[in-house]
Amino acid sequence: MTLEFSFSKVLKSLRSAKRMSQEELSFRSDLDRTYISMLERGIYQPTLTTIFALSKSLDITPSELIKLVENEYDEVNDKE
Repeated sequence: MTLEFSFSKVLKSLRSAKRMSQEELSFRSDLDRTYISMLERGIYQPTLTTIFALSKSLDITPSELIKLVENEYDEVNDKE
């Protein structure tokens, strides 16, 4: 599994857990909704600025977000 896909899974999971639409997340993070969609599909990789904007909107720290992505990536790749 790629890092992009791990990030996409974590982002979608966090957004869904907060019962937030892509549109609401895009508004809160000042990012385009289509960009959020492409991040959640693993098409784009987030920049550092994007990671900070998304984590603030999701009420977690950037380091927590990265740690969740790291855990997801390690968990899936350990199984392969």
